[in-house]
Amino acid sequence: MARTFTRIGKQIAIAVKAGGPDPENNPHLRAIIVTAKRENMPKDNIERAIKNAMGKDQKDYKEMNYEGYGPYGIAIFVETATDNTTRTVANVRSIFNKFGGSLGTSGSLDFLFNHKSVFTIAPKEGTSVEDLILELIDYGVDEDYDEEDGEITIYGEFQSFNAIQKYLEDNGYEIKSSEFTRIPTDQKDVTPEQRETIDKMVERLEEDEDVQSVYTNMKPEEGE
Repeated sequence: MARTFTRIGKQIAIAVKAGGPDPENNPHLRAIIVTAKRENMPKDNIERAIKNAMGKDQKDYKEMNYEGYGPYGIAIFVETATDNTTRTVANVRSIFNKFGGSLGTSGSLDFLFNHKSVFTIAPKEGTSVEDLILELIDYGVDEDYDEEDGEITIYGEFQSFNAIQKYLEDNGYEIKSSEFTRIPTDQKDVTPEQRETIDKMVERLEEDEDVQSVYTNMKPEEGE
């Protein structure tokens, strides 16, 4: 839980630096706050993170991506938020090397992952999901969506995040969470033993304080 709050705190700091501390005038910050509440981050923590982001002593976080291949040719994409890129790249490279992988150049694996906006919303009475998707086609929203536990998850283009968020808010949809994700364009089969090794590598990466998210093109186990 503490690591989740730290990750969200960095996202808040970056959003405040980019668009200001007022959620009403900063859609990205507003979206992060919604996600923070979903993760049960206390209101005081959220307000403190916003206030700290405006302070002179606030660290200047940069969003940096690192890409490479792990064991068995599995592509691994690492998103970080760091105030020390030298430290972060050294730590990430060390983990790749430890597991027999290799860190590539920036952008080398972009073609293997689709960068997407993801919104989870509550159903709206009188409007079907199909009608909503049709309305959002022009915003780059996919025809595929997930519907589970009374919530709807829709996927759109990365650059359309603000436009999709505005449409949902303007049309009275309750946004439960919103985030970005990377979806592999092709997934690779692995053996149970290979999966165990890759999972360990991903776990080691996620333990690093600068790492925000880790994505692979490893095919999920059945039932995931």
